[in-house]
Amino acid sequence: VQLVESGGGLVQPGGSLRLSCAASGFTFSSYVMSWVRQAPGKEREFVGAISWSGGSTTYADSVKGRFTISRDNAKNTVYLQMNSLKPEDTAVYYCAAARAYYGRRQEEYNYWGQGTQVTVSS
Repeated sequence: VQLVESGGGLVQPGGSLRLSCAASGFTFSSYVMSWVRQAPGKEREFVGAISWSGGSTTYADSVKGRFTISRDNAKNTVYLQMNSLKPEDTAVYYCAAARAYYGRRQEEYNYWGQGTQVTVSS
């Protein structure tokens, strides 16, 4: 099983980034996919999740209206489009997969990626 994030980098406040997470080794369309982030010195924070088919999404209040999660089950890939970025969005962003859970409880996630750094700074 592999989850490989990409697309992170340095961006100015107000800018945009799109993260990707490529999955392999499991039946991607049978898993809820989530994004979680961890800022230096802080706990991991749920960002958002997308249902198996992509028909439902849920977001943390801190990113609602700015971030959008989507998935392409044909490409085994989930995306996180981040707009209007703020310095407080600086963190390592992880994607995670859950077989039978759609929500914020990270202990329910089965697989994790290695993370990609996002830095928002002028």
